Amino acid sequence: MSLSNPSTSLATGLTETNPISVNSITALSQTDYKSPVTYQFSFGVEQQFARNSVFDVSYVGNQSRHQFAYRDINLPDPSVLPDLIEKTVSYNTVLPYLGYSSINMGANDENAHYNALQTSVRSQWTKDLSIQASYTFSRAMDPAESFGGDNTGAFDPYDLHYDWGPSMVDATHIGVVSFVYDLPIFRSTGNHFTKTVLGGWEVAGLWTIQSGFPLQITLGGAQGSNGLNSGGAGGALGTTNRPDFNGSVTYTETPEQWFTTAGFSTPALGAWGDLKKGAIRGPGRDNWNISLFKSFLISEAHNSRFELRFESFNTFNHTQFQNVGTTFSNASQFGVPVSAWDPRELQFAAKLIF
Repeated sequence: MSLSNPSTSLATGLTETNPISVNSITALSQTDYKSPVTYQFSFGVEQQFARNSVFDVSYVGNQSRHQFAYRDINLPDPSVLPDLIEKTVSYNTVLPYLGYSSINMGANDENAHYNALQTSVRSQWTKDLSIQASYTFSRAMDPAESFGGDNTGAFDPYDLHYDWGPSMVDATHIGVVSFVYDLPIFRSTGNHFTKTVLGGWEVAGLWTIQSGFPLQITLGGAQGSNGLNSGGAGGALGTTNRPDFNGSVTYTETPEQWFTTAGFSTPALGAWGDLKKGAIRGPGRDNWNISLFKSFLISEAHNSRFELRFESFNTFNHTQFQNVGTTFSNASQFGVPVSAWDPRELQFAAKLIF
């Protein structure tokens, strides 16, 4: 059978009455198949200050080169995309290789990089209080379209730079503060029962504050795949269009609207939206977890003890939105928070260690 038309016999040059039907082909590029490589590097300094405190600052980075991805190379001319959207032509009649729904070419042609400033401080602030805090300012850039980093397609297969931008797991700012405080109450009392039962409690806390991940805004609707195969049938790789954007976004951060949507619009028929990947950010985190716990020593020789823990998650019951509607054609949910992290949770635990 001919590669240009699987209905044509190479032996006779004639069109077969019942040709072998091939929905798609998966191949590997001979000219762009270099060995993948990743470079990792870091540099840091550490300084002690006061008597029990240490501060460090580091630069951490990595570069990924020649990463694997599949691309559909059996694409119609861009000029026929409006006809495909309006379904006035048949898809398999306007392809370079007629009869094949898609030809998925694997190549090592993707790059990515990560750069970060990482700082931390550790301190035994007092005899009873220890504190640790860290802050990371970073940027991760890649051509992946999802949180899973799956490079098995392209939003715009005609332009691989269309998918280049902040990684879907790129959080520019991440701060974490934790502490453990040995409560001094009833420590000096002469009453053994009071000292044993009411004294010796510790309180620990963890505060996490983080900026939001990029949102993958998509167009949806009739132009959602711009007339190209959108995945599924015939092994086709997904293609996804984005809206046009002209203006600025305001983050209102309310239950009714996370960001304003007035600047978005539908691109011309057959055109790819000019909104950049990762231009809009989703909700971040501002979360406290606090616990109160105590160990009752049973036998020092056998290191056996009884432990009580009272724990709270999202201690201050702060509403933290999680997902936001990102499909422009879904007007009722576009830009609207659709889910949130769990509200306050309280937990009691008892553990016997022997």
